[in-house]
Amino acid sequence: MSVILITGASRGIGLEFTKQYIERGDSVIAVCRKSNPALEQTGAEIIEGIDVAQAEDISKLQVAMNGRKIDILVNNAGVLHSESLDQMNFDNILNQFQVNSMGPLRVTHALLESLDKGSKVAIVSSRMGSVEDNSSGGYYGYRMSKSAVNSVGKSLSVDLHPQGVAVAVLHPGYVRTEMTGGQGEINADQSAKGLIKVIDKLNLSNSGSFWHTNGSSLPW
Repeated sequence: MSVILITGASRGIGLEFTKQYIERGDSVIAVCRKSNPALEQTGAEIIEGIDVAQAEDISKLQVAMNGRKIDILVNNAGVLHSESLDQMNFDNILNQFQVNSMGPLRVTHALLESLDKGSKVAIVSSRMGSVEDNSSGGYYGYRMSKSAVNSVGKSLSVDLHPQGVAVAVLHPGYVRTEMTGGQGEINADQSAKGLIKVIDKLNLSNSGSFWHTNGSSLPW
């Protein structure tokens, strides 16, 4: 049985991660801003009141964990706004950086004592953070924040390698969730199932790679 900590666990892909890991017998620590009946019904251990964009909340999470060991850390919490050249909102762009880019770094840094040799860190990013793959423009804050967290993941893979900790950057697919307004190509359960398979295959030899939920690698 593995111990898995998941941020943004109250809905969407995070909730599906929680359900599927528990169903296979793992122990899940579900971290979220606010719990709900769907999360509580999973039987996960819940740490609520944690906004990954707030330093004081990350300190609370660090205290709550108190060095407790984690086999898999899933940095899943995220936010999506839409900006275009015609409709720009720099406050929303900054918010996406705080949550999508700084959030995973804050969480991972705060929980370094919980990571041992053989632990894994997964960062749920997006192929919209791929510069090479960008053919449609727009979504400035989301694209920028995901490109930034891709860089975070790559640096973490280098810095954590001597400790025996592997890191994966993950694209969940275009998933039908509340974040996407119910639009998408696959459901959250399908996305989480594929991502769990990728995380299972993660090791030090492939650490620092950018993976699609279908198992294929993606360009930076």
